[in-house]
Amino acid sequence: MGQQPYIVDSHCHLNYKGLVENLDVVLEAARDQNVRKFLAINTRISEFDQVHAIAKAHDDVFCTVGIHPHEAENEAADLKKLISLSAHEKVVGIGETGLDYYYQRAPKAPQKANFRTHIEAAAETGLPLIVHSRDAEADTYRLLNERAGDITGVMHCFTASVDLAKKALDLGFYVSFSGIITFRNAEGVREAAKIVPDDRILVETDAPYLAPVPHRGKPCQPAYVADTLKFLAELRGSPEAEMAEITTKNFFDLFPKAGEAP
Repeated sequence: MGQQPYIVDSHCHLNYKGLVENLDVVLEAARDQNVRKFLAINTRISEFDQVHAIAKAHDDVFCTVGIHPHEAENEAADLKKLISLSAHEKVVGIGETGLDYYYQRAPKAPQKANFRTHIEAAAETGLPLIVHSRDAEADTYRLLNERAGDITGVMHCFTASVDLAKKALDLGFYVSFSGIITFRNAEGVREAAKIVPDDRILVETDAPYLAPVPHRGKPCQPAYVADTLKFLAELRGSPEAEMAEITTKNFFDLFPKAGEAP
């Protein structure tokens, strides 16, 4: 296999408290664990400049543009703005977007409106969507299916049913797993991880949240994606290096604006 394949943290919040204060140290710790690419996720347009500046300052960091469903009542998605910001060189995806009916931090109507706008931006730009879905499987699938064939993307930090995983795969989406897969009560997530094909699976941290075992209780950081990948490899019966190679290739296949796989 030659050089050891590296790992990509396909979803982290590098501008959030817990990471941004010591970002150079955080990124170097991850690189020491063979994590060599990072996707910094934008969750508020009001914070895009901060996220984009992080990506511009580090050769191995890319970023996205989008509004998290929790923020849907505070920030209405504007199609022209999303498309304009997505044209920046280091912006490789649209989101984080989607629906969250669990926390109910925003009413359903603005969540759906924002999600549709992000979907349209992805269709127009050709960039992949980063989708958050919690307790909203039916509506998530329905809205994505409205533009079936026009969009691609990833179901990030997957915690939904095997049924939604299969439907997302049928739409051409990828499925990404976080440290949740290591949690004792996450058997359903592990079942979903077993059925995702090799060419559609990704790993992430969602840092600074959801630290995997053996780091539970600590703020999560991108270095810990190595622990999630190790667990995922064992779960699927694959060598660790092979799982790193697979997930890294998938990242570049899904996000071609980030370049080519090593």
